[in-house]
Amino acid sequence: MTADHLDTALGFTIPSRHVRGRVVRLGPVLDEVLAAHAYPPPIERLLASALVLAALLGSTLKQEGGQMTLQAQTQNGVVSLLVADYKDAALRGYVKFDADRLAELGTDPSLFGLFGKGYLAITFDLAETGERYQGIVPLEGQSLAEAAEHYFFQSEQIPSVIRIATRHDAGEGCIAAGMLLQHLPEGEVGRERLHVRHDEPEWEHVQALAETLRADELTDTALPLSDILWRLFHEEEEVRVTEEGQLAKGCRCDLTHIRDVIGRFPASERSEMADEQGIIGVDCAFCSRIFPIALDSFVPN
Repeated sequence: MTADHLDTALGFTIPSRHVRGRVVRLGPVLDEVLAAHAYPPPIERLLASALVLAALLGSTLKQEGGQMTLQAQTQNGVVSLLVADYKDAALRGYVKFDADRLAELGTDPSLFGLFGKGYLAITFDLAETGERYQGIVPLEGQSLAEAAEHYFFQSEQIPSVIRIATRHDAGEGCIAAGMLLQHLPEGEVGRERLHVRHDEPEWEHVQALAETLRADELTDTALPLSDILWRLFHEEEEVRVTEEGQLAKGCRCDLTHIRDVIGRFPASERSEMADEQGIIGVDCAFCSRIFPIALDSFVPN
């Protein structure tokens, strides 16, 4: 495994086509997130795809402290909750599912088979202003990538192409990668859109090139992300790399913070939370750790 080409996000623009994009490939970080739970293969692939999508979208945040949260949820599906988020180049994710019902779906269930009629919510929390932007759309399509494309088309009216690929080879661990392309018609990349046209030849050209990208190219650990851009867009007037960053696992559970939250409850409620030994066990779903907090560590209130 070539570590230099893993756990990286690469941003780029194609100014002459009014296109911006990102390429992401995850390796050790993905393995670290997945290691917290013994997920079966279909759930592992689902969460891997969600983490790639979170990295593609979250890495567009410019200011430190901002957070992007991806959530897919349903009330009657095999998967009742999928969540992945990005903050300061750190990723975390979790899936809640019914193992018995999942086993009935076979080895390669569809997105509809996993969720039924669910919804996809994408939320951006901006640290510099404290503002929150959220869009919610039905969970439609054959994959999370298609569902996210539908989100951008319906909620943001930004034509987008999203490609995500995953693989898990013996001895190499799980590899997942993706590309995001977005069009800002009638204006330069990075400026506010004037309006959106759906018959834009510039966008159709780039979209056609992006559709030639193969899954094995995305997940090839010996292939630098910049080489993927060269293979796809080398005939363009200019492809400008805007930034490159490393990604990490980032479960933000913290014992001090957890104690502070529990301490806000009345003493009577804290007593109900505790076991016979006077210990409150707080479970972090993301990292599968249990934090023991003693009742007698709180100041009486």
